[in-house]
Amino acid sequence: MFNVESYRGTREENYKLVIKQLSALLEGEKNQIANLSNASALLNQFLDRTNWVGFYLMEGGELVLGPFQGLPACVRIPLGKGVCGTAAKQKETLRVEDVHQFPGHIACDAASESEIVVPLIKDGNLLGVLDIDSPEKNRFDELDQEYLEEFTKVLVSYL
Repeated sequence: MFNVESYRGTREENYKLVIKQLSALLEGEKNQIANLSNASALLNQFLDRTNWVGFYLMEGGELVLGPFQGLPACVRIPLGKGVCGTAAKQKETLRVEDVHQFPGHIACDAASESEIVVPLIKDGNLLGVLDIDSPEKNRFDELDQEYLEEFTKVLVSYL
């Protein structure tokens, strides 16, 4: 059974704790949908000031909506389009301070102001992306990026 933790340490300590929680949640489970679902739920309860946390998965050369927490979302995103498609094509994390300034931004939730997208890469292959939106400009910083990249590395090891 999962118990909600009180994250009372530094941001670094809290991120390390949530990564440990992720490993405990996924240990012994091989089902990709179950693992992605628990990962999105875990991040959603951990992160503050966010309005969407979820995954897009590679399928047939495009990103397709996967498990998420938040409002209904765009179902398909071509590679190179929007923040998710661009991060996927480049296989690099994108941190966008103001999504309205990002060329070709795909607005699934009008409340979103900033976004971070972390590619899920296993053995050099792109599996999909972790996408997190915030209703606040400049919500995500270097520390978020560092630990969300670590979170996805742990997650990918269970996929």
